[in-house]
Amino acid sequence: MSRHPLHQLLAEARSGVLVFSVTPPKLSTAEDRVKEIAEVTLDRLTALDIDGLILYDIDDESDRRPDRIFPYLPTLDPGRYLTEHLTGWRQPTIIYRCVGKYSEDELTDWMAGAGDQVMSVFVGPSSGGKEVRTTLRRAQELRAEVRPDLPLGAVVIPERADEHLRMLSKQERGASFFVSQVVYHVNEMKNLLSGYFYECRERGATPRTMIFTLSLCGSLRTLEFVRWLGVDVPRWLENSIRHSEDPLAESYRQCVAIARDLIDFCEHLGLPYGFNIESVSIRKAEIEASTDLAAEVAGLLRYRR
Repeated sequence: MSRHPLHQLLAEARSGVLVFSVTPPKLSTAEDRVKEIAEVTLDRLTALDIDGLILYDIDDESDRRPDRIFPYLPTLDPGRYLTEHLTGWRQPTIIYRCVGKYSEDELTDWMAGAGDQVMSVFVGPSSGGKEVRTTLRRAQELRAEVRPDLPLGAVVIPERADEHLRMLSKQERGASFFVSQVVYHVNEMKNLLSGYFYECRERGATPRTMIFTLSLCGSLRTLEFVRWLGVDVPRWLENSIRHSEDPLAESYRQCVAIARDLIDFCEHLGLPYGFNIESVSIRKAEIEASTDLAAEVAGLLRYRR
């Protein structure tokens, strides 16, 4: 039996979804180099047993904290990268939109022209004091007005207080699936899942699919950047990576363990789930390890797929 398309899997809140995420090339990248990167990316994607692709939209988050670990470098617009460079990609694509970067007209034009295979995740500002051109709530309203058939997801940050209530609020405003921030702290995620599941039960709401993001950490500098982004890394996990002779291998082992743990927990609750394997490094070893991780997680999900 053939696999249902990603749109249907998420609309019906099914488990077993697997997507792979990348960041478009830097805006300063030469056109011939962009073409080369796109061709390599397509080769990697077509070899994977995945349901779709996520293209990230990068924003300057120095308002979060001034001591950014890696410099902010603008990237190609993810919508343009998809239509102009990933032309051989035929599966669904979830395009992130940091809505505060765009005017209402820009968002409206993009939504109106997005193809049938396109989905989106709207991302709000990185801090409450950041100046924005369009608020998250207004972007959600625009989508309801302009393109209500555009499948819309929302970001989940398990470390944030009352996040389960935020999820339900976003769900009421059109979000039909959720994608988590990178998961390193499993207990925080379990707390969130439990709160969300039982709040849905109390309100008579249908729990939507939670897509857990797994990302390999091959160096201590990357680990520092993850923490700068606000991801809670447990001390024991940091120690395991910090003191390992092979941090990438240890990170890989921990990602697989996290995936197994979350699968078991969601199966016990009856909460629909999936995974997003993130590949945002430029290091060859980490890129190859991310594709290996996607293949291994696909194996873990095979009985649900």
